[in-house]
Amino acid sequence: MLPLEPIDERVKPAFRDAATCLNWLSQLQLTNLHLAQGTLRAKLDEFNRFPLRGKERLKTLETLREAVHTVQDDYAKKLFGKKLPLSNDEFITLLSLSNLWQSMLNGYLRCLQSLAAGDSSLSSDEVMLCQRCLFYSGQQLGEFLRAGYEPDGKTWQRFHTIYAHIEERDLQQAAVADNFISAGRISCRTLYAKLLLLHRARLLGMRRNQWPTLNRWLDSWGDNFTIETSCSMTHEDAPPLAVDLAGTQGLIPVYQATSAAGMRFLAMVPLSKLIRVKTILLQQGQLPQHLDLGDDMTSKECTDLLNRLHVCWCEKRAESLADNPRAAPVVELCYTIENIYAHIARKPFRPPAATSIFEKEAQKQIETFGRVLDQTDRHNLVQLGFLAEQWLVEEDGLLHARLLRKTNSGERLGLNQLVCVHKADTGTYKLGVVTLVSINRSGQLYIGVRYLPGNPQAVIVRGSSSGNLLSGAAAALALPEISSLRIPASIVIPRDWFQAGRHVDISLQQKSKLDVTLGISVEKGNDFERVSFTAEK
Repeated sequence: MLPLEPIDERVKPAFRDAATCLNWLSQLQLTNLHLAQGTLRAKLDEFNRFPLRGKERLKTLETLREAVHTVQDDYAKKLFGKKLPLSNDEFITLLSLSNLWQSMLNGYLRCLQSLAAGDSSLSSDEVMLCQRCLFYSGQQLGEFLRAGYEPDGKTWQRFHTIYAHIEERDLQQAAVADNFISAGRISCRTLYAKLLLLHRARLLGMRRNQWPTLNRWLDSWGDNFTIETSCSMTHEDAPPLAVDLAGTQGLIPVYQATSAAGMRFLAMVPLSKLIRVKTILLQQGQLPQHLDLGDDMTSKECTDLLNRLHVCWCEKRAESLADNPRAAPVVELCYTIENIYAHIARKPFRPPAATSIFEKEAQKQIETFGRVLDQTDRHNLVQLGFLAEQWLVEEDGLLHARLLRKTNSGERLGLNQLVCVHKADTGTYKLGVVTLVSINRSGQLYIGVRYLPGNPQAVIVRGSSSGNLLSGAAAALALPEISSLRIPASIVIPRDWFQAGRHVDISLQQKSKLDVTLGISVEKGNDFERVSFTAEK
């Protein structure tokens, strides 16, 4: 199995058995999560080095589980909704979460070590010990996935090594009840396959509330999972997925599989049939709860997720740039309304005070040169801080894009953030909203983008103050009407600018103005709001 620190008889842990552990837990202060999390790890590490009979060690670890899971669940909330890449402090939080799961894993590994050394008191607990080890190793992987990071090779290798040991003991199909893992009994094979499939689905851009739903689905679909040393398929079948038990990554397409002894194959035909049947029944009007899909999503949401899962797991497709970086077309990407305005207009946005100064300067230029000098020539946007980054294009359609940043440094991005994709070869700009953020193993940021309809135009909006609304002028982006799709014209403005019925004027680049009344909020992102308007007569 995996190496552990040696036993040290000089260690004086805070608890030495289940009874003293319960007493210690009753005094643990949970008001300071950072302190509680660090204390749990430090005391657990001391306990793991303390010499103890296997059965008593197991009872103590079981006593600790509820407190550990409660603290971890609350502590992980510190990373909810954070932009990527994480800041240094945020990444330390992620490592702290992973390290406490590692401490729990080490405790159960110590029990397995005792069993292998002849501790007969644990003979009846071998299946449970294997499941616990696989679960806590998987918790480490899951913590990185939930934070948007691809786990490193060492963490993957540890997970695979534990499953390989379970296979050697022929315990992969034995099921154990564990309320922290599943509502029912679950086998190590299901637990292993489930995490592999969850990892494979990480680039679907699922909402946070969809992850627990998918987790429950996979628990109930466990009977459809097989993990074998060989595979067969026909042209029409859903191709199997492969994993190397000696490798450092998750599932790979079958065409990437080798003849290595540790290569295993996950048959996808049973899962493909199950997903298709449930999708058809939903389309025929059956309710999700009648199909064991739960009641936290509508039929349409379930159908959409099932279709996307089928594409991800059961259909032939090129591997993502996030997993397989390679040569690809390049586009420029910029962020924030003012930055996007500057790139489209080819000059920075000027607030009202600066505009009056500019007008005086322009008058001087007319008197001196007989014209206003070209502002595009006079301003280097990069020197002024209006940066555009280079990104590799995996997919760029009418409605969606998937991009990988060329380097592992740059702006942090989050969900529902406004971005603009610029194709230098065609000179076109597309506004979009971030729907997926992930960091690959080399530190590059990978994103999904949902495009807003129409080619954006850089404009300036002006309005009087009203309540808490911002007043004065602001950079904005106008999107045209698309009559063929029945999409009305709209403008993208900063947050806190919108109020239904507010009167503003829009200054276009052609120096024409349009007096408008704001209508409804079409959508609201983290740093923008897209609103409808009607022109005043």
